[in-house]
Amino acid sequence: MMTERQRKFRENYKANISPMYNGLLHISVMYLTGAAAIYYCLSHLNAARWEWLLVIPIFLAGNFVEWGMHRFVMHRRIDVFALRAIYERHTREHHQYFSDIEPTIDTTREFRIVFFPWRVLITLGVGGTILGFAASRLIDLNAGCIVFLTMVAQYLVYETFHYCCHVHENWFVRNMPFINTIRRHHTAHHNMGIMMKYNMNLTFPIADWVLGSSDLRRGFLGTLFNGYSDKHVKEELRPVIAKFRNDHSRVTLDGPELSENERQVMTAI
Repeated sequence: MMTERQRKFRENYKANISPMYNGLLHISVMYLTGAAAIYYCLSHLNAARWEWLLVIPIFLAGNFVEWGMHRFVMHRRIDVFALRAIYERHTREHHQYFSDIEPTIDTTREFRIVFFPWRVLITLGVGGTILGFAASRLIDLNAGCIVFLTMVAQYLVYETFHYCCHVHENWFVRNMPFINTIRRHHTAHHNMGIMMKYNMNLTFPIADWVLGSSDLRRGFLGTLFNGYSDKHVKEELRPVIAKFRNDHSRVTLDGPELSENERQVMTAI
């Protein structure tokens, strides 16, 4: 059951969503634009072979960029207009709307708080075009197309995985490998006590495992295929998680007010 604080925030947020907003239109434009970009790149490939290996470094780099943006932009207020807006939307809105007790949505109007605005896709398109063009010049056109389509595909995976984290429980999200792992991983991230430091990946928790910011203590494959299990949650985090699961009295719009002992746990990574 959600806290009164979360309930009031949700009511206020939903009351302020523009009546012009349409959640289905939001995601339709996003996915159709992404699919069109991927199709364009695929249609311009010319007998690509070894260039497909570029998917691996681009995917891994994207995974660490995802982690870094989440940790150092979405959860750190930087007084620069665009970066500050990202922080406001994520820490002060998204993390107030969802908690580990109530992380789900009920209507398509709530897509507004789950999916990024279209300008993020535009920004990605510009960045992907620049990197793709550079790859096409340094290597060949196939390389440029593969770099660009990998970046777009990774963004669409990000949005899809994030959506699966915030829908109501169903057979698919519980049993689909990787989806069930990231759903538990991200729900744990929405615990008000650990949200600023742990479980920063939204697709595959690779960077979290490498950098020690996963709430689990287990090996690489175990982390990737953990599913819903809480068996391996780090012992030192359990008291913080339990404390902030229902008690939001020390939670602000900018995150939790931690005790000295709790801060020591948070700075252990």
